[in-house]
Amino acid sequence: MRLDKYLKNSRIIKRRTVAKEACEQGRVEVNGKIAKPGLELKTGDVIQITFGSNILRVKVVSMPDNVRKDDAQSMYEVLS
Repeated sequence: MRLDKYLKNSRIIKRRTVAKEACEQGRVEVNGKIAKPGLELKTGDVIQITFGSNILRVKVVSMPDNVRKDDAQSMYEVLS
């Protein structure tokens, strides 16, 4: 699954266009490297997102195509 789509489906970032812009501005890293929005994710990848002065690190647990809002948090595990 594409990185920008994953961020939107998991509700980490509200809209896919915002997720795409964050990637293009270099605020999203996957496994320690700055990632482009079209990067294909795998289970176990570590995503780090910088929101201003806050940093969110999550581990990809699952990647279903369709997910309900209640189940979105089961797609990732917060590391810090």
